[in-house]
This record gives sequence, C-alpha cells and structure tokens, in this order.
Amino acid sequence: MIDLRSDTVTRPTHGMLEAMFSAPVGDDVFGEDPTINALEQKVAALFGVEAAIYCASGTMANQIAIKVHTRPGDEVICANTAHIYYYEGGGIAFNSGASVCLLEGNRGRISAAQVLANVNPDDVHRPVTSLVCLENTMNKGGGAVYDFAEIQAIAKVCKDHNLKFHLDGARLFNALAVNGQTPEDYGQIFDSISICLSKGLGAPVGSVLMGNTAFIHQARRIRKAFGGGMRQAGYLAAAGIYALDHHVERLKDDHRRAQTLGKALESMPYVESILPIETNIIYFNLIEAMPTQVFLQKLESKGIYAFSTGPKAIRFVTHLDFTDEMLEQVVKSLVMD
Repeated sequence: MIDLRSDTVTRPTHGMLEAMFSAPVGDDVFGEDPTINALEQKVAALFGVEAAIYCASGTMANQIAIKVHTRPGDEVICANTAHIYYYEGGGIAFNSGASVCLLEGNRGRISAAQVLANVNPDDVHRPVTSLVCLENTMNKGGGAVYDFAEIQAIAKVCKDHNLKFHLDGARLFNALAVNGQTPEDYGQIFDSISICLSKGLGAPVGSVLMGNTAFIHQARRIRKAFGGGMRQAGYLAAAGIYALDHHVERLKDDHRRAQTLGKALESMPYVESILPIETNIIYFNLIEAMPTQVFLQKLESKGIYAFSTGPKAIRFVTHLDFTDEMLEQVVKSLVMD
C-alpha cells in the first residue's frame, strides 16, 4: 500500500536502524543517557538556545511548554485550527487550566494586528493573556508557511505586552526548506520551540522542546509529572540525531512531489478546490457528486491510503517513504471512472 495519510507513517531507514542499534544508552531520568544528552545539546546548538529536552511526542512537548508559560485561569492566543487546540485532546484546559482565545487566521496564520487586538486589559473580569502560540508549518492550512517578518511583528507585540511566545514547530524544517530562514532565526525570537522528529524527518518517536536554561529546568519537572520520564531511550534519540544529519535536505523532494500531485488534482473533474501547496501537505475538497468515503474506497482499491478531514475534505501528505515511482502510480490512479 502507498500511504499518504500522514508523514508520521514512515519507517526507519537502514542507516537509521544501524544508528539506533549502536547507540550508547543510560538512565535518562538520572540524566545519564549519553545519546539523549547528545540530541538535546545538538538541537540547542542548532537553534542557538541554551537548553533542550527530549519528549515522547509533539503533543507532550507543546503541553509542557504551555504548562510552564501559564498559570490556571490565564489565556492562550492561537489560531482556531492550531494543533495545540484542535488535535491535543483538550490538553490546554486539562493540563494547564488555561482558556483559549481563538483567532481566524489566513490558512491558520494569525497576524500581529490580530494578536494585539486580543490582548486582554488588566481587568478582573477577563483572563490574563500570558502566551501566544504559532504553528509553522500550519497543518490545517495545507502546510502553510509563516512570513518571517510577520513572526517578528508578533514577537514585538509579545515583548511589548510581556507575553510568552511559543512555536509549535512540528514541521518547522519543512518551512525552513522554502523560506530561506535558519534555525537560529527562530531560536532568537521564541521563548520556546518544539520540533517533531517523527514527521518529515522520519524518526520513529519523539520531539524536542527547547528554550532557556530556567525554562527547560521547569519543563523537566512538568515532563516528570506528565509521566514522560524515560530510561534507556537513547535508542530512540539516536534516530533523531540521524534524522537531523541525513533527512533535512531531502524534505525538498517531498515538496516537489506534493506539487506534482497538486497539479494532477487540478485537472480532475471531482476536485472542487485545492489549498495552495507550499510544503508536503495537500488539502483539497471534493464535489458533492464524489462523497469522501467513495473516493477513499476507490483509492484503497488501487493500493493507496488517504485521509478525510471533513465532509468534503481530503488530505495527502508526502514523506520519506513516498518515492517517485509511487508518485507516478498515484497520479495515474487519480483518473477515476
């Protein structure tokens, strides 16, 4: 089967498995796993920040950041389609006791003007605005990439109003592959950043959360309370190191294949609309005459898995295990009776 449901479906490459099997390990709760320590130091140096912490998932990394940056009753500003709100099981309320101010963004990308207009005044009737969260790339915006100048403008609003600034950078390296920015550019602006190793980078497990030393010290306490302390997890961290060393540049191949799929979809009579394609995510809507389940069943009969995100919406995601040969097969399969 050709699996286009997500970039989380990848399997470790032969080189990654070799790195995992040969990794030196120890007890990370004691701070004694040398491979986890090496991964955390590598990511911190890459982004030019003081420290980092390895987490089991992107959701855990984001929720730890929100917990550290807020107090119960505070308010978090984010897009109404943000992963931290839409796909993390109500974690902002459950874990942090915070409320959420949801903004309608341009394909999920909110603006500095919107943030400024929604910072609450010092009023006992209103929650305290304490944190702004962005997502880059924006999953539900079709892998949309933020304009860096807009991020800088939002950062200024945060600084002027004493707000913390967190980036859900699950697919940040996809954004970096198209916008010409560097990891250091982001490390200088955000108070905390999470990056996912198990999406486009192709590792089997894990995300890394980064920030200054005091933030990461507190994050370790929260990770422990969340049950996220791991022992000899260096075998997994080794996959992350390998991914950062070998799978970043190849993200451009995923983007190229996504563009090809998008062009093929444009000519299909059952496609009503397609979101602009910037990275490795393709969102498109079907016409009424082509129900999503019928479309998915037709694809599956041709050996292709896809994902429905709404009554008419379909998502394709290109990734490490999706080759040019598979691309050719999918393009041919899109022609349906």
